[in-house]
Amino acid sequence: MSDIDLLFNRLNQLLDRLEPLIPPASQPCDWQAPAFYWRSGTNGGHLQAVYEPHHVPLNALQNVEQQKQAIFRNTAQFAQGLPANNILLTGARGTGKSTLIKSCWYAQKDLVKLIEIDKPDLKDLGQLLSLLSEREQDRFIIFCDDLSFEEGESNYKALKSALDGSIIAPGDNVLFYATSNRRHLMPHKMSENLETELVDGDIRPGDTIEEKTSLSERFGLWLSFYPFRQEEYMQAAQAWVEHLGGEWDDEVRAAALRWSMTRGSRSGRVAWQFARDRVGGMGL
Repeated sequence: MSDIDLLFNRLNQLLDRLEPLIPPASQPCDWQAPAFYWRSGTNGGHLQAVYEPHHVPLNALQNVEQQKQAIFRNTAQFAQGLPANNILLTGARGTGKSTLIKSCWYAQKDLVKLIEIDKPDLKDLGQLLSLLSEREQDRFIIFCDDLSFEEGESNYKALKSALDGSIIAPGDNVLFYATSNRRHLMPHKMSENLETELVDGDIRPGDTIEEKTSLSERFGLWLSFYPFRQEEYMQAAQAWVEHLGGEWDDEVRAAALRWSMTRGSRSGRVAWQFARDRVGGMGL
């Protein structure tokens, strides 16, 4: 093998080693899309346009009127350029937290764009916020579903700084909406209560509890969701059955009750699943 061939072989080996370290070419973003999904990568992330985002009509969501009005009002304020809060929705599973966010946003989609980001990708928040800072003419809601952190996870610090505390704060054109089954987003241990002190008659939580609650307190609006009572579940089941084109009667009501018993749960999600099974089965 000649010296030139050896040189080319070594160059090819060097390129093979360097290629994974070279950032990929930035992908153009179609800012005309109504929604986006943040795609993370080894050398950075990018926004993937979503042209037909999933949503459910607001009037189809039952037993969450107070929460619905609060989210819709806050989103409408933001869409009009008025002051608005970051929102945290917490509580029982299957009660429509994420669906409600998407539905309230969809009513304002011509004025506000939605960006969904997964919890592991919160490490990219700095990059994402830097990207959005260049779009002052647009307004964005960054949405993270099922947000909670376990012991040892550090991604929450990026979110905490982004919400309030970083010198690179989000612009007035960005809000954060999140859902979680945990009120304070991080697990609390009984032993942490032992850090609590009584100072001049005031009860002061220890440093560990203060650290764990500081994240959720950065959301200006907290909304709680509770498990459905039986009649609330029935109302949701009836609404979904009729929304899908079925008819509601005593037989269907009894079937809906049996369905919830087999699932061991009563929620809007269970009602939706029953309605799809019932109405879909009628077509066979």
